[in-house]
Amino acid sequence: MDEDGTPQEPRWLDEEEMRGWFGLASVLIRLPAALDRQLQRDAGISHFDYQVLSGLSMSPGRTMRMSELAELTDASLSRLSHTVGRLEKRGWIRRYPDPEDGRYTLAALTGEGWDKVVATAPGHVAAVREYVIEPLSKSQIKQLAQIGDRIVLAIDPTGTCPTQRRD
Repeated sequence: MDEDGTPQEPRWLDEEEMRGWFGLASVLIRLPAALDRQLQRDAGISHFDYQVLSGLSMSPGRTMRMSELAELTDASLSRLSHTVGRLEKRGWIRRYPDPEDGRYTLAALTGEGWDKVVATAPGHVAAVREYVIEPLSKSQIKQLAQIGDRIVLAIDPTGTCPTQRRD
C-alpha cells in the first residue's frame, strides 16, 4: 500500500525473471519426485526417509535431538515423529530421552540404520549426479551453490537453516 492507503501495483516479473522463476519452480517440483522414485525403486524408502537417515549418519555419534533433526529436514515434529516411528520399527533408528535434559528426545542411527545408509548412498549420489551435477559445468555448479545460498538466506535471514552452516 502507498502512504495514502492506495494499493500498489504488483512488481510483475519481466520475461527473463519469469524464465528464471519457471525454471526453478520446475526443478522444485520435478527433482524431489525423481529422487523419491529412485530411492523407492532401489532402496524401498522415500526421499524424506533418506534425509532423516543420512542426517543422523552425518551427526556426531550418529545421534541428534528430534527438534534439531526436524529443523535439519524442515519437518514438523509430528511428521518427523511419524517417520522416525516407522524407521524405528525397521530397526534403523532408536529413540531415547536426552540424558543431559530429559525434556528432549534423541534419535540415534542403529548399526542396521548405518548399513542402510551405506547401501543406499551410492544409488542416491548417482541420481544426484545424473540429474544435477552432470548437466552443469564446473562454473555452473559453483553458481548453483551461490544461488542456493542467496535464496536460502532470503528465506531465512537469521541463518538458522542447517544447509547454510558450512563449518
